[in-house]
Amino acid sequence: MTPNFFQRRKILKKANYLLLTPIRVHNHKVEKNGNVTLIVPKFKKKWMSTLFIPSRKSEHFRIILDEIGSATWLAIDGKSDVQTICNRLGVQLGDKIDHAEERVTKFLTLLYDQRYVTFKEIL
Repeated sequence: MTPNFFQRRKILKKANYLLLTPIRVHNHKVEKNGNVTLIVPKFKKKWMSTLFIPSRKSEHFRIILDEIGSATWLAIDGKSDVQTICNRLGVQLGDKIDHAEERVTKFLTLLYDQRYVTFKEIL
């Protein structure tokens, strides 16, 4: 049985965030400039999107990430823990990212709260 939101939140509060393994939940598209656009459905059920979204309108939200967010999203592979991702981004982005661990954990917390990612340890 999958834990509900409050149970997952409780697990996250007790866990060492750097040892968690993030997993992407939604699809993405890499733009020409290298930034990532997340493609998030407006509704989970197909019939709801058919009923509530007018024709010629997109069934998805598009969320455009900046350079650091894009690099973080692309580093999420379902195998690497947060510490490994922070180390990779520190090498990849160099001076562009200060306090990599703090920024990446805040970003992943935001993505988790919006349900764009989950963690392998709480599935």
